[in-house]
Order: sequence, then C-alpha cells, then structure tokens
Amino acid sequence: MGASSSTEQKVSMEQREAESLAASTGALPMLQKSFSRLANPQTNAVPIRTLQQCFCLTYENPVCEAPEMPNSFPSLLDNLGSSIVDLFFVPEEGGVSWVEFVRGYNKCCGRMSATMSLNTLLRVYAATMAKASLPLKLEFESDDADCKINGSLLANDVLILLWLCWTMSWNVRMLRISKAKANLCLPEISHLVLSAVTSCAEVNSGLNVWHCDVLGLEVQLLVGKFLIWAFKTVPSLPDCFTQFVHARLQNSLNPEDECASSSSSVGDISSTKACHSNLLTRGRAWAISLTLRSTISEEISRVCFASDDDASDANLLYQSSLHGRGLNRFWSNIQGYRGPLLMLVSASTGDAYEGSTNVRKWIIGAVMQNGFENRDLFYGSSGSLYAISPVFHAFSSTGKEKNFVYSHLHPTGKIYEPQKKPVGIAFGGTMGNERIFVDEDFSRVTIRHHAIDKTYHPGSLFPDQGFLPVEALISEVEVWGLGGRGSKELQNSYKKREELFTEQRRKVDLKTFASWDDSPEKMMMDMVSNPNAVRREDR
Repeated sequence: MGASSSTEQKVSMEQREAESLAASTGALPMLQKSFSRLANPQTNAVPIRTLQQCFCLTYENPVCEAPEMPNSFPSLLDNLGSSIVDLFFVPEEGGVSWVEFVRGYNKCCGRMSATMSLNTLLRVYAATMAKASLPLKLEFESDDADCKINGSLLANDVLILLWLCWTMSWNVRMLRISKAKANLCLPEISHLVLSAVTSCAEVNSGLNVWHCDVLGLEVQLLVGKFLIWAFKTVPSLPDCFTQFVHARLQNSLNPEDECASSSSSVGDISSTKACHSNLLTRGRAWAISLTLRSTISEEISRVCFASDDDASDANLLYQSSLHGRGLNRFWSNIQGYRGPLLMLVSASTGDAYEGSTNVRKWIIGAVMQNGFENRDLFYGSSGSLYAISPVFHAFSSTGKEKNFVYSHLHPTGKIYEPQKKPVGIAFGGTMGNERIFVDEDFSRVTIRHHAIDKTYHPGSLFPDQGFLPVEALISEVEVWGLGGRGSKELQNSYKKREELFTEQRRKVDLKTFASWDDSPEKMMMDMVSNPNAVRREDR
C-alpha cells in the first residue's frame, strides 16, 4: 500500500509538472482534446502508429521554383513524422500515455531559450536524415536540448534544412486555410544559402556569389558558425517546427485528419504557380519574415503562402513598371497608408549600356513602421535594411540615431529655401550622406558605405560594395503594405476623401456670384478698355 501510494503520488507530481508547463503556453485544453481523440479507449494511450500519422508529411510531386531539387528531399519528408515521435514521445506498454504525450509536446513547443530551440530543430533534422539513410556530419554530445553540437554542414545540407522548415510552415498555412491537399511549392532560396555560406566559410574561400551553383558547393560550414548565423539572420527559423507540431496536434481534432490529407499528386493549380515577375518572390518574402518577430512577419507570410496570385498582389501598393516611374507616381499610390511598409529596389552596376556580361544585378530592401511622409528631415521610430539578392543579410536598427527614412517632394509653391533639400527617398546616414538614396525619377540609386550610418547596423548591401559611393541604375521599385486590412481600408477612405475635395475644387457654382455688371472683374476690364471714361461714383 505504501509503495503503491508513493508511486501514485510520484506520477501525480510528474503529471502536474507537465501539465503546468503546457498550461503556461496556453496549449493544455487543446492537448486534452487531442489526446482523447487519438488515444485508444482500452489502453488509454496513443498508439505509436497513430502519433506518427499525426505528424506525417508527404508530398508526391512538389513544385520547385529553384533550378534543381535534390532527389532525396521527398524521402526526407516521408521520415519526418516517425523521427519526431522517436525523439520526443516516450512510449510505454500500449502506446504513449497522457503524461508522456504532454511531455513530448513540451519538448517541442514549450518555453525554451533560443539556443535550445535551434538545437531541437537541428536534432530533428539529423534524426530525419539518419532515418532516410542520408549522410550528415553532425554529432550531439548528449540527449539534452542544450547540449553541444559538433560537426559541419554543406551548402546542400543548409538548403535541405531550410526547405524542410519551409515545408512545415507551408503545411501549417494550408491547414489554416483548409487547403491541406494543396501541392507543395518549394521556393528559390539560394540567397539564404549563400548568406550562410559567406558568413560561415573561410575568408579566402574564393567564392563567386554572382555566378554560383548552390548544390555544387563543397564548402564545409562549421556548425558553431552556422548557429551564430542563424541567431543573427533568421532568429524565427525554429518557430517553423514548433508551429508545425502544435498545428498538427490541433488538426487531429478534425475527424478527417489523415496522413493522406497532406499528400497530393496534382494539388491546386493556383497554389503551385511559381511566383510571377514581382521582386518579392516567395523565397525573398520568407527570408524577410524569418528576421522578424511581430505582426509584420504574419503579413509578409501572406505573400509567402498565398493560395493564389490575387491574394499575394493585394498588398502591393506600388510597382514602377505598372504604375509608372518617378516620385509623383510613387506618392499617388502610397499616400495615406499609415502602416508598416516594405520597399524593394532592384538595380544593376557595370557596363549596362554596352550590353556587357559584366552587369551585376542586385536587390535591396527596407522595412519602415509607419509609412512615408513628405518631410525635409529624417523621421521614423524603427526599421530594418536588407541585402536581398544575390546574398541575403539583415541590418536592424542600432538605437544610436533615428535617421530611419527620408522622403521629400518638390515644394508645391515658391518657397524660399536657404539650402535646397534633396528630393527623393533615403534610408540611414545623414542629409547629403545617405546610406541609400533613390532619386526623384527612380532612375538611379546611390549606395554609401555603412561607416556614414549610425542608424542601422553595419554591413554590405550587395557583394563587393567597397568603401566609395556606388551609383546604380534602377530597374524596378516595389512597395508592399504590411499593415493588414485596416491600414488598406484607411488608405482607401483617404483617397476617396481627396478625390472628393479635388472634384469640389474643380466645380464653380455660378449662383454664388453676383451679377456680371456688379462684379469687380467687369469694372477692371472696363477700366483697361477705356481708362478715360467718366464714371459716376456711387455714394
């Protein structure tokens, strides 16, 4: 009796501890419903096979926007579910008990440090690679979540890891919009892979990022340097795994949930379309979203995982090739939008006029919090700069200065200016020494070295930037609204109000004027036509 009561008390304490951790994340009610749905009533435990099917992730014919997809990737997805169960859910006789079920969830989705979250993701990746009989040079010193990891990664390993995270996020998004049968679309993310390679490889590796085959790179990336790169560049990457585990358990409450619900050989045509000619492709939007931990990240994700092209273009406020070049065309499309914005600029340097192959094309971007204003000084409360292509890097604010954004149009009237203010759009730096400056015609962009900028963190905005200012030809400019439906509705009401005022100013109501004979205009015209005429003064 004593031993039995002691065991019952011990189990009760373990259960209370596990439930307390799950309750701190708000997931305990969902876990209770999911366990009752998955568990066998006779054993009061979840069968291993059932739990593996819950995390099953299979896509028969994924669509790839990249030039090539490794043949091993589909088999890797087939082994993801069993790897998650083997790592985190300890089975007992008859299956996984309630306590181990909650514990497994806490190991995946519980509150933990950034280091533990990233280690957990790498552990899942290593276990899945091992089950798929694929080589990977990673070694974990213990089973602890925060243990030291030794070894290295190839560029191909980084690509597959990022695609695995994308696939989990894709599946979560498709479950939210009830399109679980939508086929998988893998984005082109060579800019992210090259970011990891250039940050982790040796300085004298001789890598040419302008003409590079990511799958063919044999550069060894030490896992310690890779972790530092991930913390700095893509801090939200581990969230792909935690959100996937949570969403799959929550989706198990659906009676129709089966492994086959996430597999499709045809899928929705709209969801498998490669991104069109926009600068903000799926892969670039996803890379930016991984740098943020706010509602802006959710809005960018709408572009990443849009179920059709119309949904993705709903947030596009301005595109120079569509709406016309120049600051005035730009302003007419973004004026009145009071919310976060993403601006992308595609430019090229080199012998562009001679048709030379030496032309180098690159894309930079900037995120601002509260839209553009017509001001002759820098303004803003926060923001980030991005080197997007060919190599991705993020430069957040330093907190030292607040020269986040500058946008100035020509004055409408003849106003005396002791010193003329530059007309255009700028980010960082100081007046006359902006880190990024786009001229009023949207024909050229000037990039200066980060030494003149104390607002954003240092770093090159494109490869081989150098110390001298670089003037490049602009090929495209895009602005995306990230404030959600509310900001767009406010802008629409602002535009309607401005159109109403403009229409009122154009109309002249003749009834408001007196007769023509008594008008000052007629008197002035009479005086000009015959100034010597005698006129009686009215008294």
